[in-house]
Amino acid sequence: MKIDRFTKAVLLGFTITLGTASLGAAETLRVMQGSASSSLKVSMNRAVVVESDEPFAEVSIANPGIADISTLSDRTLYVLGKAPGRTTLTLLGPDARLITNVEVHVTPDIAEFKERLRQILPNERIEVRTANDGIVLSGTVSSIARLDRALDLANRYAPDRVSNLMMVGGTQQVMLKVRFAEMQRSVRKNLSTSFAMNGPFASGGNGSFVNGDTVGALFDGDPTTIPSSSVEATGRYVFGFNAGGVQLAIGLEALESKGLVRTLAEPNLTALSGQTAKFLAGGEYPIPVIDSDGGVFVSYKPFGVELQFTPRVVDGDVINLQLTAAVSGVDTTNTFQSGGFSINAFRRRETSTTVELRDGESFAIAGLLEDDFKDLAGQVPWLGDIPVLGALFRSADYARQQSELVIIVTPHLVTPTRGEALALPTDRIRPPTEAELFLFGRTGSDNRPRTGAAGEVAKQDFSGSYGYVME
Repeated sequence: MKIDRFTKAVLLGFTITLGTASLGAAETLRVMQGSASSSLKVSMNRAVVVESDEPFAEVSIANPGIADISTLSDRTLYVLGKAPGRTTLTLLGPDARLITNVEVHVTPDIAEFKERLRQILPNERIEVRTANDGIVLSGTVSSIARLDRALDLANRYAPDRVSNLMMVGGTQQVMLKVRFAEMQRSVRKNLSTSFAMNGPFASGGNGSFVNGDTVGALFDGDPTTIPSSSVEATGRYVFGFNAGGVQLAIGLEALESKGLVRTLAEPNLTALSGQTAKFLAGGEYPIPVIDSDGGVFVSYKPFGVELQFTPRVVDGDVINLQLTAAVSGVDTTNTFQSGGFSINAFRRRETSTTVELRDGESFAIAGLLEDDFKDLAGQVPWLGDIPVLGALFRSADYARQQSELVIIVTPHLVTPTRGEALALPTDRIRPPTEAELFLFGRTGSDNRPRTGAAGEVAKQDFSGSYGYVME
């Protein structure tokens, strides 16, 4: 019997030694004078040794699924944490007398988690605590990206049981500056000749022959006279003569036109990291729409300068931008008519993208280069092929249009400033008095601040930055 007990003790000790070696050194809790010195906290998959001043004859655990027990002697007990939770350990003496009830609290193993957290995020001030069967993270991190890394690591140790009480430090407000720049250039050249005759070519009346123009453009309607010149069209000259009963007219038209259009828009918008901001400077165009019942209702389509973006401060001054920017306007040259309504088309330039850049850096997120070319030559068959004189029976039209569009974005990390340091463009000009307007012809009076922070801001031109301090 003694040999059997000795063998069991040796095997139990060997097993416990292996378990302890694999799990780490076990902590110790002492039971003195019928009560435990403190509640028993056990990390999951780790062990605690309970020592009692009084020998116990029986030991039990309320929930074996939370903690497992093994007796080493009549005064020593081995408790192994199995699953997060709380249970009760009961010790009874030889006379079935209650020695003590020990509250056993099994928590996730955060020792390894803390070690991994220090290795992955060494410079972050993150505090780790346990709550029931979960992990609570608190403190301040430098960026949202590092906050996400800490939460992802915590979820590996306590899946779906992580409470996030961390705060993100640093500047988390982003001002986005978008520049739309477009240049359009057009050139058109036209050279044409018109030849017309009016005379008794048809029985019972007058006849005519025209090349490249209408009779009314070359003749004033009176068959007895021919205008020596015409100014109805720019670059046109008409001359003619009479030969008996035949009227001859020749019209020359030479026209060259050039055009240049410059379009620039610079919307600025500020938003908190992770939040979406919208901006529209323009209006809404009414469009009639027919519903399924045949009724007509009005739908409004916005136009103008539109900006919508969602910034996200990734790490330090690295900013992730998800944005949609557009510039649109009503195109009166292209209309649609239906049911008594005349609806104009829209000319729109839009881009939607996601980029990542640092504070103050710029990115050309979109660009467009168009080059349209068109030429047209017309002539009277056979007559236009005659050398020298054939030019009177030919016309040529040349047109070329070029446009270039660039959209550039620049984000800035910004912080608010004091209200008295803000200066608006309208603060610089005040309405003139009657004497200033009627006697001196002044349409405005300089009213800009002269002293203080507002005075320093007012020294800037209208393209300066207002309302924010850039880092």
